[in-house]
Amino acid sequence: MVGKISMETMTEVREDPPKELAESNWPAKGGYGWVAADVRNQSSLFQWSRLLNSWLNCTPVIAKGVSRGIVSLEQVSNIDCICHGQEGATEKFFYMYMCHFSQLHVRLPLDDFTMGVLRALNVAPTQLHPNSWAYMQAFRVLCQSLYLQPSHRAFLYLYDTRPHQPTTWLSLVSRPSINRLDVFSQSFKHFKDGYFKVVVKEEGMSHFLNADGSTKFPFSWTGSPSRYKDMGTDKLSAVDKEVVEVLMKFTDKLPTKGLVRVYNSVHPIIDIEGICLLLKLY
Repeated sequence: MVGKISMETMTEVREDPPKELAESNWPAKGGYGWVAADVRNQSSLFQWSRLLNSWLNCTPVIAKGVSRGIVSLEQVSNIDCICHGQEGATEKFFYMYMCHFSQLHVRLPLDDFTMGVLRALNVAPTQLHPNSWAYMQAFRVLCQSLYLQPSHRAFLYLYDTRPHQPTTWLSLVSRPSINRLDVFSQSFKHFKDGYFKVVVKEEGMSHFLNADGSTKFPFSWTGSPSRYKDMGTDKLSAVDKEVVEVLMKFTDKLPTKGLVRVYNSVHPIIDIEGICLLLKLY
């Protein structure tokens, strides 16, 4: 029985063609001295489409009801790095981490709230640390449970940022006495080598590109992430202030990991209501 299952699994993924083998001999890309060495030197597990396809067979990436044809999920070559730009690419692409989908339950296409946060921070998806992605995921589901509209400005009011030089992963730093979400993981490990390409196809251009062809969020790492420090309420709209005021009514830290798990729940509404009742919101 075990042998039979193994053979069936093998037939679901394709072998890597000669093109992928040839790419391993390409010269390394230069011009990224502005990026920290540990970022530049990190290779990906997904240098073979066979491995990537095996993982994709087990992990949903595209949101329910959305065509799988909006993007092509592709392996990287051994000279590709998470911080590299679009040099030589014939189609626009960005990188994502395996953990975005397997642990944080992100789905493509990204929604307006998420793209708004990435734009405001001026970072590519993989440039923002996974713990900060967890904050975004938890904030969205919390707003939905409270019938509030999540906005990037209300979200960023809760955090400061401290960009470093040379550039490395950007983390959101909780503002004391203001942020109400606890940290997803005290030590988020084993995510750095799990990246692959998300290539935007014609069918998906409206999801990721503006009418003029520009991207709706940075597709590649930038050397100038935005710095946020003690944002004042004067920077918030009336709607944003309402969101912040409701969140300030929480007296205890909210369980980020529990809120993120709602995305993978069979009964998400029940789970959201359970969390809120536990915190005596209703």
